[in-house]
Amino acid sequence: MSEVKEWVGWFRNASPYINSQRKQVMVLALSGSVIEHSNFENIVHDISLLSSLGVRLVLVLGARPQINANLAKNNCQSNFHLGLRVTEPNTVHHVLEAYGRIRSEVEAKLSMGLINSPMHGAKLKVVSGNYVMARPHGVINGVDLGLTGHVRSIDKLGITKQLDDGSVVLMTSTGYSVTGDVFNLSYEELACEVAAKLSADKIIFFGLDRCLKNDTGALLRQITIDQAEQYANTKHKVFSEEQISHLSASAKACANGVTRAHIISHIQDGALLEELFTRDGSGTMVSLDEFDQIRPARLEDTNGILKLIQPLEEQGYLVRRSRELLETELDYFLVEVRDNAIIACVGLYPFPADQAGELSCFAVDSAYRKEGRGDRLLSAIEGRARTQKLMKLFVLTTKTEHWFKERGFNAVSKQDLPGNKNYNSGRNAKVLMKTLN
Repeated sequence: MSEVKEWVGWFRNASPYINSQRKQVMVLALSGSVIEHSNFENIVHDISLLSSLGVRLVLVLGARPQINANLAKNNCQSNFHLGLRVTEPNTVHHVLEAYGRIRSEVEAKLSMGLINSPMHGAKLKVVSGNYVMARPHGVINGVDLGLTGHVRSIDKLGITKQLDDGSVVLMTSTGYSVTGDVFNLSYEELACEVAAKLSADKIIFFGLDRCLKNDTGALLRQITIDQAEQYANTKHKVFSEEQISHLSASAKACANGVTRAHIISHIQDGALLEELFTRDGSGTMVSLDEFDQIRPARLEDTNGILKLIQPLEEQGYLVRRSRELLETELDYFLVEVRDNAIIACVGLYPFPADQAGELSCFAVDSAYRKEGRGDRLLSAIEGRARTQKLMKLFVLTTKTEHWFKERGFNAVSKQDLPGNKNYNSGRNAKVLMKTLN
């Protein structure tokens, strides 16, 4: 029974994300390694589910391992320069053969519909076409890349028409020229260009790892474009070549108008659904601005703040507040919002005559307490205090004395409180104060 309740709860919690992402355009960048992996069939099932929920999908396929295998089978050598394959005119047919085979294999998986399988009744419409015009890279640092090219133009109208018709658009990393040549493209570059041209809501890259980590081992769940570029450009040893490529491509896509980029695992079953339909996701998200936002509280935040502080009131951490009182005091509050959910809050009650401010209702959702959010919120409220020309902050606490002491607050007596601040002797709270620089 508990498993049923857990499933029902998850499904209900996912419904806002389902509603918000219906009709969104998403570009999924799938490398040849992803397609070869045993979990790819599960990814196909999840792609089918997204399509059934009204998500408009473009799949961009890479084929590096398949091309390598095809060239080796035909005793052909392939060289790389600056991470790009040198595509010789006399071997390009082996490259195209690999792309043709991989497209047919993916189309076959997307056409599955066995009874008692996740694909039953899906009846996905899958289309491909000559949507990409390309041109050669030419000679770079003295090396002729041959028929390796980059994107010249994207047929936005043609792709959009297919998406409007409910089709999944399938693209291999090839492009064509007016001279009739076929060019081998980078699947990351193609995915970025397509996503930017379509003004996609999301571009999603599949890699080996569940979530990227920085050099201290901390999970990088959300980063900005600037941070992604910094990580990619420093080429720090903690990141693989694939991760650097995904970081660089994600930053480029977002800089060119894509709302969000996601880097998730192709090994973890269900990573795509977890990333899209849960608040915390499963991988690393790149966006123009910070995903979590600290801002002044609004009237519509009342329920979220009450939900956050009521358990702490019951445990004796906070003084009880009624809804009516909270609504009259919202102007004092800052909240941290994540995907429209209140995950932290704090109030700053000024005592102008004493140039002091009281911190009250300092609360962080239990699921986020070890991620430095309390420090971010404290920094933000200190900034607000300075703009109000307050010289010191104080807090009355029965449970979190040491947390505040570790952040520059010192124990003082209740006589040090502002003259018109009432002290509840029955609660016997510790009084801590900090002087602002």
